[in-house]
Order: sequence, then structure tokens, then C-alpha cells
Amino acid sequence: MTEHPAKKIEALRKRIRNYNSVIIAFSGGVDSTFLLMTAVEELRERALAVTLDTVLIPRRELRNAQEIAHLLGANHTIITADPLKLPGVRGNSPERCYHCKKHLFGLLCQLAREEGYQAVLDGANKDDQSDHRPGMRASMDLGVHSPLLEAGITKEEIRQYSRTAGLPTWTKPEAACLASRIPYGEEITVGKLKMIEEAEAYLNSLLNGQVRVRWHRGVARIETAVDAFPIILEHHQEISENIRKLGFSYVALDLMGYRRGSLNEVL
Repeated sequence: MTEHPAKKIEALRKRIRNYNSVIIAFSGGVDSTFLLMTAVEELRERALAVTLDTVLIPRRELRNAQEIAHLLGANHTIITADPLKLPGVRGNSPERCYHCKKHLFGLLCQLAREEGYQAVLDGANKDDQSDHRPGMRASMDLGVHSPLLEAGITKEEIRQYSRTAGLPTWTKPEAACLASRIPYGEEITVGKLKMIEEAEAYLNSLLNGQVRVRWHRGVARIETAVDAFPIILEHHQEISENIRKLGFSYVALDLMGYRRGSLNEVL
């Protein structure tokens, strides 16, 4: 029997109330925004949102996180880190996310110890168990808690709860770090990340919804919703010219359309 949504929300609130104080790993996405809103309502100033600023995060996402934290009236701080200094991240093995998250969330855990926060919470939800996510294993190893997942709340439920609460993120497309655009085994560099970020920013100015630019040795493989294909085909020459100016040799459209974690299909 499916648990009633109201019971899930109360279970979430109860879990958060069990902590004296928390640090929220805050990206400004759908999940962490809903989690932060709930934590602020339950714990007030005893909840601190921390955003990790790295080259893996688009600048627009960093600005968005700042705006959302301000909107929620949350205490918010930004920590700058460089996960590319880690061979396990830069080399881009299938365990990249484990090494990256263990380093980044390790910084949050260190801050919690130094500042006296009882726990570090992240926005993982029930649906995140269905994909290849070694980063979740890193969170567990560090003792980071995932109250949305623990309460059995799905992504779609978070969107609906966010809509009811009036959060502007309820329709926000899913985001993922820029490294997820580069196939496993291909070295991650700042140059590649900037090419991807700028290409996606350009496409987002033309299209609504999910857009990914996957990097394949100089080829930009565009993933987006199938119903956006007519727009891309209408502007194909302009799109090709603008993306090639960023350093790509070729521009391709993936006929399968956008799907979450498509680079995991080879695993």
C-alpha cells in the first residue's frame, strides 16, 4: 500500500526535528531547495545551507543557489573547492562520483565538526536509488543523512510538494555536475568543462526543459526533449556555428533525446 503523502511529509519533518542543528548540502535544485525550506521551518537559524563552488558547477547554478537561499531566509555560505586535483576525479573512472563526493562532502562534515552542527543532510530522494550513483555510497561512508530518501519521498512528490509550497524550483529541470557530460575514461579538464557549460548556456537560451551537451573527443552530442527537435532543426546552422566557435569540431543531435545518466548506459 502506498503511504499517504501527508504521512511522508510528517515523517520528513520528524526526522529533521530530531537534530539540534544541521548543515544542508545545498545546490539550489528541486530536492535540496525543498529540504532546505523544510529544515528552515523546523530548525530556523540552526539550519545552515552550504553550497560547494567548483569548476564542475555552472555559474548560473551558483547564482541560482544564492538567490533561492535568500528567498527562503536561510543562513547560507559558499565553500570553494577543486575536486580536479584528485586523480580519481580528473581521470574520470566510473567511480568518479564516489571520489568527488567523498572529498566535497568531507569538507561539509569537517565544517560541521568545527562549528558544532549535529549532522550533514543531502537532498537524495527515493528515485536516486535506481541509477548508478557511487556518490550516494560516499555519503553513507561519511555518515551524511538523506531524510527525503529515508521518508520514501520521490522526485515527482517533491515537485508537487514544492508547487504547493510556492517554490519557484518545482518546475526546474534536473541538474547534474558538468563532469557527467564527459564519457568515463576521458580526462576531465577545465577547458572541456567550460566548452560544455557555454554550449549548454547557449542552447538554454533557445530551448525550454532539459538540455545536455555530451563531450565526445571534440563532438558535441546534444540531448534534449524530442519535441524540441523542430526548434533545433530550424536553427541548425546557427546552432552548429555557435557551438563550433566554442572549440567543438562537430555538432550532433542524439535522436534518442534526453535521458538521465545516458553515459551510464555503457556500464
